[in-house]
Amino acid sequence: MKKSTLIIAGLLALGSTSIHADEGMWTLYNLPDAVYQQMVAEGFQMQRDMLYGSPNAISNSVISFSGFCSGVVVSPNGLVFTNHHCGFGAINALSTVEHDYMKDGFYAKSYAEELPSKDLFVSFMKKQEDITPRVNKLIAGKNAEQTEAIIDSLINHLTDSIKAIDKTLHINIDAFYEGNKYYATTYQDFQDVRLVFTAPKSMGKFGGETDNWMWPRQTSDFSVFRIYANPKTNGPASYSKDNVPYQPSSWAPVSLDGYKDKDFAMTIGYPGSTTRYLSSYGIQQRRDLENAIRVQVRDIKLAIMKKYMDKDRKTRIQYENKYVTSANYWKNSIGMNKCIDSIGLIRQKAEYEAKIQRWLDEKTMKDSTVNVDLKKLETLYKEINEPALVLNYWNESFWNVSELLQRALNIIRDAVDLYGPKDNEAAQYMQFKDNSSEWNLALDKEMTAAMLKNFAEQVPASYLPEEFNFIKTKFGNDYKKYTDWLYSNSKLLVKDYKFYHDEKTLKDPGVMLGMQLVILYQSVMSQYAQNVKAISSEEKKLCEAKVQMEMDMPHYSDANSTMRLSYGQVGGYMIGGFDSNYYTTAESIVEKMKLGKKIEDYKVEPIMMNLMSAKDFGRYTDKRTGKMQLCFLTNNDITGGNSGSPMFDGKGRLIGLAFDGNWDSLSSDINFDRKLARCIGVDIRFVLYLMDKWGHADRLLKEINPQ
Repeated sequence: MKKSTLIIAGLLALGSTSIHADEGMWTLYNLPDAVYQQMVAEGFQMQRDMLYGSPNAISNSVISFSGFCSGVVVSPNGLVFTNHHCGFGAINALSTVEHDYMKDGFYAKSYAEELPSKDLFVSFMKKQEDITPRVNKLIAGKNAEQTEAIIDSLINHLTDSIKAIDKTLHINIDAFYEGNKYYATTYQDFQDVRLVFTAPKSMGKFGGETDNWMWPRQTSDFSVFRIYANPKTNGPASYSKDNVPYQPSSWAPVSLDGYKDKDFAMTIGYPGSTTRYLSSYGIQQRRDLENAIRVQVRDIKLAIMKKYMDKDRKTRIQYENKYVTSANYWKNSIGMNKCIDSIGLIRQKAEYEAKIQRWLDEKTMKDSTVNVDLKKLETLYKEINEPALVLNYWNESFWNVSELLQRALNIIRDAVDLYGPKDNEAAQYMQFKDNSSEWNLALDKEMTAAMLKNFAEQVPASYLPEEFNFIKTKFGNDYKKYTDWLYSNSKLLVKDYKFYHDEKTLKDPGVMLGMQLVILYQSVMSQYAQNVKAISSEEKKLCEAKVQMEMDMPHYSDANSTMRLSYGQVGGYMIGGFDSNYYTTAESIVEKMKLGKKIEDYKVEPIMMNLMSAKDFGRYTDKRTGKMQLCFLTNNDITGGNSGSPMFDGKGRLIGLAFDGNWDSLSSDINFDRKLARCIGVDIRFVLYLMDKWGHADRLLKEINPQ
């Protein structure tokens, strides 16, 4: 169900866009010559094959971190740098009340102390190639469902073929340029990844939600992991105490030289998704029916979680990762909507669409691949407004929100482990694994009540399942009383309870609620889906019209979680008379730390205040400014998934880790603003300073050998 959420951008095919100044997320294997020449003109000093293709290419050191972030290998023994917020879930999962690594930080003084991180993995891209002719031949004349099945089959075939050569490899096929291109990418995944170092959360997430998406920043947003490998092959292996540190073919050199204004800067990473050629109608729906609803519902969810997390340390550990993840996109949605309105993005898109229409009208030869019907597109979006509203509220209110609601949905979806004899269906039963240590009952009940109540208040009454009428007639719309009754009478949270395929299970009030919610979802999705297919078709034509109209310019495909390069310069921005500067200093974090009694997000341990108040920062001091520089700005083009991306200078040396964008970049997923959009990176010297002076991580610093 999660894959079917109302995120129009995710349902539409990938778009493509033309280069504007340094805008662009470029694939490396086919980097346009014009782009490489522009990089050189701006200060890139390496040969082209040092980006991709040679044994020591920069891209060889860049990893996808567990499929949702990026990272970089920085030593001959498989040491990995990524963001603190990328490692947040793993750090949180390893934390207990007795060993609170999230709060207190962690440093492994030896290989033996490095902590295995369950479910983490890293991926190396080994090769990428264009297989468009092969795919097009197979899918010619097929509908969307058939095309998906054919591509899945081809992925399996290609993976089987490559595994016959090297069983540690696999292949993905991704659509580029609205499905006009298909690239096959070969990956090698390592499953044994261990936590090596993390600063306390007070520093790794310094500024919290107060500073999130803001500038100036002083966050030491980094964590350190290590890749472990099979001791005989140096290849991937499941966790084993016998595994040894991975020996990579190359790793990123770490620089202490820093940067200055207008210096070349480059990121390489795995940006998740952009939709920069979404129509004006699609942007309006994203603003009004995706972002606005996310903000409204998460206002409630975040307040409930925080109330309980502030009361109890165990509850904080249980919910901290969920809270931070939810809060991040809550604030992102607020900022994106403000950016959309402040720059008049919907109006700009409409004006550009009018330009495309004039170009189409002037064409003497009609082409069905570009002949977009803008009036039809407008009508289609209007027709799905109401079901879109319901689906957005459904997903925000019920999916992965409370333990009872999730179990209610999972049991209807048959997403629960099945036990009993395979040859006797009547004796088979579903049973939930005991995860009672992972959630708080009082919080769960309050969350369930609040989500049901808010859903009833926000969604048209005609869409409400019968259970809401039951709440009205039996409980007088008192959702707290209903939830108390529900939790008392449902067996969904009872440890080791066996749910058989019988009438008793179907009469469980929690199961009944889950069934009604699933039926609602399926009903609304069915009326919604057909229009989405038609929308996708018109959006695809709109994008192709854009590409053909500007065919004399190089184009890049929208982000799709494959490796991309972005280049630009170090530098700040001017807005409303405010000069951002391009870096922050130790003095600025000390000033914020002094506000820690009033602003919780600025509260740190006394040792951190002492370290950042030092008179001499030694070799970590910038030679030009004489300051300890903490974070810096570039105009690199990034989005979600780029977190943890290495930031390289013109010589291919690591100078920082990308971790955020500024407030004025929050519409970058749909529109890149070169004047205001900025990538925020943590200075690698700040990273090393904390590893050195707080962690006393001498063995790691020797291993990294920064120059």
